[in-house]
Amino acid sequence: MAWEQQKIDTVVDDLFGYNALQLGLPQRRLLARNRIPLRRIAGESGAVDVLCDLRELPFSANSIDLVVMPHALEFHDDPHQILREVERILIPDGQLVITGFNPISLWGLRRKLQNRPRAFPFSGSYLSVLRLKDWLQLLNFEVDRGNFGCYAPPCLQARWIRRWRFMEMAGDRWWSFAGGVYLLRAIKRVRGMRLILPAWNAAKPEAKTLQPLIHKGSEKHGH
Repeated sequence: MAWEQQKIDTVVDDLFGYNALQLGLPQRRLLARNRIPLRRIAGESGAVDVLCDLRELPFSANSIDLVVMPHALEFHDDPHQILREVERILIPDGQLVITGFNPISLWGLRRKLQNRPRAFPFSGSYLSVLRLKDWLQLLNFEVDRGNFGCYAPPCLQARWIRRWRFMEMAGDRWWSFAGGVYLLRAIKRVRGMRLILPAWNAAKPEAKTLQPLIHKGSEKHGH
């Protein structure tokens, strides 16, 4: 959580707007460093400001400037619908910040073992960054390459965390894709409409001139 808080603080510190929303993990105030005046936490349980189903967010379309989603997708049965709802409520060029557990990591490997823990965070369905990018791009999001952290094996005791600390620096340098946690930032893009007009003829019509009318009878008399 310390790694995620630091990364999210860096991302949201310079983002402006009118409405910001955190979906899930109400134990952490991840929008504290953001300067948007109206900041709310929505979720399906806990000490939230808005209690709701994440698949049917009670917010108007194109009304939210920033959405932060800490681990909301891998612990829900319908992550696709949540992303569709987030796309709906975000304004054009609105910002989306997602954190998740990386299946291509020692954390993901721990879930594959027979004696794996059944509680959080191993109870979720981890989504890879590549899969999440594909989903977001289908919804017309522009996605960055992401940030990875927490390369040490998952452990509960502080002394083991200190012993594995050397892996954090080594991981950033040698196997940056294998961090146990990632942060992904995306921007909602709206394709512009182009008005196609008919091909009007811009050339000016030639001016009409008066032509003398010659009668057959007048030619004989020299007129």
